[in-house]
Amino acid sequence: MIIVVRHGRTAANAAGLLLGRSDPELDDVGSLQAQRVASALAGDPTTRVGRVLCSPLRRTIATAAAIGDAVGAGIEVEERVIELDYGDWDGTAVSDVSAADWATWRADLDFAPPRGESLSQLGVRVRSAFDDLAEEAREHDIVVVTHVSPVKAAVAWALGVGDALAWRMFVSPASISRISTAGPSPSLHVFNDTSHLTPG
Repeated sequence: MIIVVRHGRTAANAAGLLLGRSDPELDDVGSLQAQRVASALAGDPTTRVGRVLCSPLRRTIATAAAIGDAVGAGIEVEERVIELDYGDWDGTAVSDVSAADWATWRADLDFAPPRGESLSQLGVRVRSAFDDLAEEAREHDIVVVTHVSPVKAAVAWALGVGDALAWRMFVSPASISRISTAGPSPSLHVFNDTSHLTPG
């Protein structure tokens, strides 16, 4: 199983900003979310974590470190699961992107923000990473701590569909999705689970 975790919240997430390669820390809520994700995975008797991978940004490293500590695994950086590069739009309020730009973005997978990256480019690198993990994930669970756009690309990979699916998904901070690679093709078992974030 590949367990795909979105990092905990940052102040930029809370403010509704596009957050790509900018590198803020988790905020207090995000740190608590990371601990709750870690506790949920460590406390699940069906989960056998062999590796914990994360993007090279601090918000994913902090979330992955909490998980690694809880499950007794070191963390490894995987560059291919870094967030979409928003280029000149990084740190911009979502509401400040023009309606025309949003329409173009949604209609064209090859569209990229100025000096940024397209969804098709992101899809290529994320699919490559998950292709490389698929066989190993038959033997033990691999946790991949990443960002909203790579989570969506991973789900599209699991379902065998195009990257346009990204526009039809919502991924919460510190959510858990699970992709099985046990069969002849990947299959999505869980998507955007946040039940561990609600105190029991």
